[in-house]
Amino acid sequence: MRTLIFIILLLNLSINAICLSGDTVFRANGNPVIRHKYTADPAGLVYNGKLYIYTGHDECPPRENRYVMNEWLVFSTADMITWREHPVPLRVSDFKWAKADAWASQVIERNGKFYWYVATTHSTIPGKAIGVAVSDSPEGPFKDARGSALITNDLTTQYTKISWDDIDPTVFIDNDGQAYLFWGNTQCYYIKLKENMIDTIGPIMPVLDLPKFTEAPYIHKYKNWYYLSYASEFPEKTVYAMSKNINGPWEYKGIINELSGNCNTNHQSIIEFKGKWYFIYHNGGINTEGGSFRRSVCIDYLYYNPDGTIKRVQMTTEGVTNKK
Repeated sequence: MRTLIFIILLLNLSINAICLSGDTVFRANGNPVIRHKYTADPAGLVYNGKLYIYTGHDECPPRENRYVMNEWLVFSTADMITWREHPVPLRVSDFKWAKADAWASQVIERNGKFYWYVATTHSTIPGKAIGVAVSDSPEGPFKDARGSALITNDLTTQYTKISWDDIDPTVFIDNDGQAYLFWGNTQCYYIKLKENMIDTIGPIMPVLDLPKFTEAPYIHKYKNWYYLSYASEFPEKTVYAMSKNINGPWEYKGIINELSGNCNTNHQSIIEFKGKWYFIYHNGGINTEGGSFRRSVCIDYLYYNPDGTIKRVQMTTEGVTNKK
């Protein structure tokens, strides 16, 4: 009986996924979108008529209830239904200064190059660190752009003494061309980036007006408003603040996404694609053991109120593939 159950679970994860020329092509059928692998911490990028989603990979070793993540993945779609998983574009081992943990990340394009900001564990400086990789293609492969970490834990000890506050990078390029890196756990930080996207400008600045900030900051802009969404408390819900200036002050607005089923963490990306807004997140919708350590990417629609505030996201099993 146990063998039969195991086979059924494997079929459930791999259904509708086929390999073509080294890529895996599959059709989404509601949420979770990706079912042949466990994926977490999604970040979206729109480029050349496609939506790319970059994720971590929960590798779920048997009988281990912990996060085991050694590589980052990339998926793309032109229609939100047919998806393609590209060959693994980036691993922790691609950063010679890092030793473990392919944690949350984000890719952004500038001047025809693609920069991937990742959280990992430094091999010689205690604590988490943020690195950046670069590629000529959104599909990779990517390589370490600096040969060293961009942010290390020793740079932020004046704000908090924990060793895991330098995680969850998100990058935003404003209309004037200035790029910003935001990140943090228990404390949110930001710093300006040079045009080369691999060096910083000026000091690290704390964001002080985000109540109950836990982690997963994400910046996007709609009309004349900047939005800073983030994971709050634990287990985590996603909340947000708004500002007319990327430097703040930020006004807290409330919850976007409630506790995500069977999952302690909540990590979001908010993307406009072909005239619609999407909320990309993860839940524990297909895991069978290990609780929060086997996560899956989901997508639902996101809507704004006339005053620019965000309507609370309705998490659905239908997702965006079975709705008009």
